[in-house]
Amino acid sequence: MTTKPVIIEEYNPEWPKMFQEIQSILVPTLGADALSIEHVGSTSVPGLAAKPILDIDVVIESMKSLPVVIAKLETLGYDHQGDLGVEGREAFERKDEYAPYSEELRLRMTQHLYVCHRDSQELDRHITFRDALMNNPELVKEYASLKKELAIIFRNDRKAYTEGKSDFIQRVLKQYTLK
Repeated sequence: MTTKPVIIEEYNPEWPKMFQEIQSILVPTLGADALSIEHVGSTSVPGLAAKPILDIDVVIESMKSLPVVIAKLETLGYDHQGDLGVEGREAFERKDEYAPYSEELRLRMTQHLYVCHRDSQELDRHITFRDALMNNPELVKEYASLKKELAIIFRNDRKAYTEGKSDFIQRVLKQYTLK
């Protein structure tokens, strides 16, 4: 099994547009089962260098509606992967590069799709971190620099790359969490 190398790209103003395109497919299918669909992760922060992968959180009222949401996402080309060890967050993998499916069959940007209940600690972490970066250009510069450095050092080790960001992420979350 080969692992894709860690590649960090400069911010691309097309990323929010690509998220909106995917969101426009998810919304009508999920309907009232989704309270919101959030663009989280580095591609959601203007000016932040990132791996070109959209992180998307589908927010639901409670896990009681998860079976219905799983079935609806299945019709769009997503397979449920379980919580992958993260409580309150269910991961989904695309069946192919065309997901989410729409009438216009075309390749879509790589994405990580998660379903979180509205009180999920992981959802709160995603939103808090995103918003902290969006409101602090100095944090964006610091994080971009760290990510680029780690991508060079750990180009072929995604786990080490991710672990290398942990201290920064924890520091930001601690500083910006109001609870």
